[in-house]
This record gives sequence, C-alpha cells and structure tokens, in this order.
Amino acid sequence: MQKLSLRVPSSLPTKYFPKHTLLKPQKRTATSSLSSPAFNVPQSLLKGPKTQVTRLRNGFTVASEEGYSETATVGVWIDTGSSYEDEETNGVAHFLEHLAFKGTDERTQHQLEIEVENMGGQLNAYTSREQTVYHAKVFGQDVPQAVDILADILQNSQLTESAIERERSTILREMREVESNNEEVMFDHLHSIAFQGTPLAYTILGPEENIRSINRANLLDYIRTHYTAGRMVLVGAGGVKHQQLVELAEKYFGRLPQSSPADYFAPPVSFSGSQLEIPDNMMQDVHCIVAIRSVGWSDPDYLVFMVLQALLGNWDIGMAADTKSHLSETLSQGLVQSYTTFHTPYHRIGLFGIYTVTNSESLPQIPTLIVQELARLSKNVTPAEVEHAKKKVWASLVLQLDDSYQVCEEIGRQFLTLGRRMPLAEAFARLSVIDSEVVKRVATQYLCNTAPSVVAMGSQLNLPPYDSLIDHIASL
Repeated sequence: MQKLSLRVPSSLPTKYFPKHTLLKPQKRTATSSLSSPAFNVPQSLLKGPKTQVTRLRNGFTVASEEGYSETATVGVWIDTGSSYEDEETNGVAHFLEHLAFKGTDERTQHQLEIEVENMGGQLNAYTSREQTVYHAKVFGQDVPQAVDILADILQNSQLTESAIERERSTILREMREVESNNEEVMFDHLHSIAFQGTPLAYTILGPEENIRSINRANLLDYIRTHYTAGRMVLVGAGGVKHQQLVELAEKYFGRLPQSSPADYFAPPVSFSGSQLEIPDNMMQDVHCIVAIRSVGWSDPDYLVFMVLQALLGNWDIGMAADTKSHLSETLSQGLVQSYTTFHTPYHRIGLFGIYTVTNSESLPQIPTLIVQELARLSKNVTPAEVEHAKKKVWASLVLQLDDSYQVCEEIGRQFLTLGRRMPLAEAFARLSVIDSEVVKRVATQYLCNTAPSVVAMGSQLNLPPYDSLIDHIASL
C-alpha cells in the first residue's frame, strides 16, 4: 500500500480560497464584437457543411453534417458518465459500456461481431467522467444498419449474469493496466484532490471493491436513470443524409422515455487547492502536475484557455525549445524531460495545468517556475505572442474537419454541453476578438487568484512545503 501525503494550506491570503465553489459565469459582452465592421469571416467558412438538427417528440436529438465522403461516422452521445455515480455505484457507467457488446435480445455477441465485420465497419465506445459514447464508422450505404446496431446494444443488451462475471474479470485486468500507466494514475490522483468531495473526483473504472460487487440491478437502474431520450444525441457526419437519420431515430429511439422516473440531480462542482505526494521507489523519473481551476465548455472564456494552452506549449527532450514559449525555453534547460499543457473542461468547471516528467533534483523548482510563468501571462504577455498562439488554436479547429469521427465528436459534445453546434465561423469570430488584454484578464482571474492542486509521483520526492508555494503566488 502506497503512503500518500496530502497537504492543504494552513492559512491563505484573503484572495485565496482552499475550496472554491464555482459561481454562475458572469455575462460577457465579447460576443457583441462578432458584428463589428472590422471583423471579416473568411468566406470559405460560410460555405462549409451546415449542421442540420431535428428533435423528436420525446426530446431525442438528431444532428448531422452531410459531406461527400463514401464513409460515414454515426454515434450516440449520452449526457452521463462516472461523475453521475455515487460512492457505491462508481464504475457502473464503464461496466455497462463493456457489456453493451456482449449480446442483445436480437444478436449474440458472435452475430454482432460478424455483422460489423461484414460491413467492413468499426464499432467502438468510451466512457468519460461526463459522457458515454457509442459510435460506428461504416460506408454510407450501411448507415441504417449501423444505427440499428447502436439502438439494439443501447436498449436491448441482455446483461446476463455470465456476461457480467466475464466482464468483471476483464475490467479488473484493465484496472491493472491503468495502474501501470503513470499518466493515467497521475490524472486520477489530480482529480481526487482537485475535486475532492464531489463526483468528479471518482475514477472512471471505479474502485476494485465496486467492480467486484456491481450487479445486474445496478446496471438496470443506471440505464433507467440516465439512458433517456432527453440526454441523447444521434450524430452523423460524412456520407449521411439527415432525413434518413431522422427516420431511423424515430424508428429505433422514438419510444425512449424523455426523462427518468427516478430522482436525479446534477452533480455538485468545486475546486480544492492542495498538494499530494505519491512515493514510488520503482520509478526512475518523477512526474509532477501543477493545475488550477478553469472554466467549463460553455463559459465565454473557454477559447481563451485554448489560447493560454497554446501560449505555454509542449516540449520533450527530442525537440528544440519553442522560442515562442517562455516556459519551453525555461524548462528545456535540463530541468525536465518533457512537459505538456492541458485543459480539461467539464460542464461547469475545468482543470488547466502543466504535466512534467522531471527528476528529484529539479522537482523543487518546477511548481515555482510554472506559477511564475502563469503570473507573467497575467502581466506581460505581448500581442505578438497572443497572435501566434491564436494561429495554433485556429489550425487545430480547422484540422478537425478532415475526419468524420472528429466532426461527430465535436457535434455530440457541443450538443451535450452547449445545446447547439457552434459553427466554425462563430469560433473564428470569438477567437479573433481575443487579444493580450483579454488573456491578461483571464490569467489574472483564474491562474493567479487560485490555490493550485499539485501532484508528484516518484522516488525521493522533495516538493517544498505547500504553504511556501502559496506565499510565493501571493508575492507575484
């Protein structure tokens, strides 16, 4: 059993709060700039595929973008995941995803596999903290069959006792694989301290005792509560026809209940600043994350955090330092083997931070150097830096259009989090009005006025006292 050392600040300056409850986002006026005469949306963006949307009488949503491809991606995005569980049932969403492919009332597992193989298609699923997704990549002519299969596994899975026991063993093996992945372990620990006391702290697989005890009744209860029409979106992109998808949705999903008969409440959200050390003498490197509270998907400042992510950048030992990133130039001087900037948004809150792979000698400097760079962004970031970062963000948004799955992913997620599809032209407009002053405001509001969550794992951990980091932040 590992001995974990969790530290929270003994005292904080008045501008810091060890546990920050997310407030309702304030209204911004930035969107008024979209109609500014100085703003010019590239005409190519206005000619791209339009998102067609239809809502059935039971609240089930169909959204698609028709293309000229021979292949198509179709899938069902569901507004549920591990953060919608409780301590006793944590792991049910992921367990259910595994069982969906093990046979239905109409198809055995073997028949399901043969049917997908004969189409030359791919059938996949994933569970995250806030979403569960089942999707298929097929030829356009096979979209009706793919939707039939998706509807079948979502609504008619047998969930037999024998299948449950087989998957229990499979998930326990998967857990061992996750536990051997340092990055997975680090991010699970980060969530456990950053969101302590809330369901976002749960892991996706759940604890071992839950995996061993989850039963058919738990699975059926989860389906009745969360697999409802009002929380589902059927998404298609590529070689699809919207009207055909609507007809298929009516046929296969039209009888789903709009909402759950069980009491259901959105999970609470809050952020806690603290520090966790995880000794592991088997590791040669030291892994360290410094993260702060950020915004959710629907917040007006979401794109600003994408710009901040691009400003800080990424680096590993096989690359030359990015001269456009102050952090890259600093950490690449023998202090780390690699670092990655991440932004992980959820419905109403998010995590923004830096993941570093370093050594025990350099570890004491890492949190301090990171918060110093965050402070610099709040005061001295230049217009040229911001424009360079915006170009990176814009390129990443445009490149997503080359893959029908990525298009589906964006449509599905946006409907679950925004209630609509944000056109690329709107994203361009919102990105264009972000300047150095906007970046400074957001960096000051979120990066400099929040006690961070710090996680370190490895041998010979020697992080400085957490209170000293807090004092340093207050002095910047």
